[in-house]
Amino acid sequence: MTDFQETAPVGWHEILNRDYAAPLVLVCLGVWLHAADSLLVATMMPNIVSDLGGEAYVAWSIALYEIGSIVAGASGAVLVLKMGIRQPMFIAAITFALGCLISAAAFNMPGLLAGRLFQGMGGGGLTALAFIGTGRLFPARLIARVMGAISVLWGSSAFLGPLIGGVFTTYFNWRMGFVFFAIQALFLATFVLFGSRVSEATDNQDRSKPIPVARLLLLSLGVLFIAYAGIEVTALRTPVLLACGLGILATFMVIDGNSPGNRILPKQLFNPRSPVGAALLMTFTLNISTMGLSAYGPLLMVIIHNTPTIVAGYILACVAIGWSCAALIVSGAPEKHDPIYIAVGIALVCISVIGMIYAVANGPVLLVAALATLEGVGYGTAWTFIVRRSKRLAAADDVERLSGALPTTGRLGFAVGASVCGILANYAGFSIDGSADAARTVARTIFTGSLPFAFLAMFAMVCFVSMKPKSTHPKQG
Repeated sequence: MTDFQETAPVGWHEILNRDYAAPLVLVCLGVWLHAADSLLVATMMPNIVSDLGGEAYVAWSIALYEIGSIVAGASGAVLVLKMGIRQPMFIAAITFALGCLISAAAFNMPGLLAGRLFQGMGGGGLTALAFIGTGRLFPARLIARVMGAISVLWGSSAFLGPLIGGVFTTYFNWRMGFVFFAIQALFLATFVLFGSRVSEATDNQDRSKPIPVARLLLLSLGVLFIAYAGIEVTALRTPVLLACGLGILATFMVIDGNSPGNRILPKQLFNPRSPVGAALLMTFTLNISTMGLSAYGPLLMVIIHNTPTIVAGYILACVAIGWSCAALIVSGAPEKHDPIYIAVGIALVCISVIGMIYAVANGPVLLVAALATLEGVGYGTAWTFIVRRSKRLAAADDVERLSGALPTTGRLGFAVGASVCGILANYAGFSIDGSADAARTVARTIFTGSLPFAFLAMFAMVCFVSMKPKSTHPKQG
């Protein structure tokens, strides 16, 4: 038996038909809300900070969003096993709409952060459920193309998210941007409940499994400690809070690993000797390493290079555009080439992180845009095949958990990355009213501090692509 099945390339016509149109729309709409909203908020953040203040909490606007995403994403697999895919998606869409409305009504930074937490719970839930849905609603041979379709939508959101943010900040105000996305989330909830004719297998549902509330709270608390460490950096307070946060996360992983009945994440989490552990470690550390551009890129470009807000947003959107273009091109590749695409993609992302050390601080902004595009091309080249290969290598009882664990672990990486960037930025003296020279120091500090995580991602990638499956996975037939 060969390591991987030889399959003919899958054409787009195999998913763009009446049989799979409804489930494809369902998963794509969920991804759109999360992807476009993230870029919308990044574009509007300079205006939000200008109105509400609280620049020390910029990283928290991302970290709390990611905490909500992690909680929703981590519980996604358990909820789907209990209720199927539609009811959890309806709940996630309503939660996202509520978060948008809270953010729109905020008159100080704590109010905005509360809204971002609910947005994260909704958006993260929709994203995780979209990934889970690809495995439940489509045959295995179509998954790569479905991921390609999602990536195309992600690219569209990359263009439209900053455009929408720029329109609202220029001609209206940033509050209306949140209202606009609340309306879309309510539309999705209505579509899920009444408009989507989606059928799924119910033989693998288990309504007896309880939702692990205590472990989810423990996971959230760990990320919260790490985020709090970055608000006011001191020689004693910051390392203590970091140690507490990491210790709580380690405790969560131990307890979750010893709870086989309703385990949230797969076995051997972050163990590079395990194929699933290596994939999750690679995803986690890679997302930490790239968080500097998302968290502080637009702000730093405005301060250092006097870049218009909408232009800074579009430079950030180059990541998603590069991701989508690359994924669209490579998504039909045969399975035997997965290790090559993964290795090349991860290497490109790491090169972009290295380049940002110089580009953000010194310019020109076109170089920042080129490196952002390179980062996206790297992700787009690798991501579809990371998903496919990790599912191929996973134990049979972990495939469902892995579907939710990949985006959830990615969100955990973003949350920890935002917190790390907040620590580095505040340590370097970041201020919205600071000089361009001071902002250059902040930029170099943030991106240099991201390098160790990029190198760890490369190590995990080498471990991951070197592993081979023992046999054909029954779920992939």
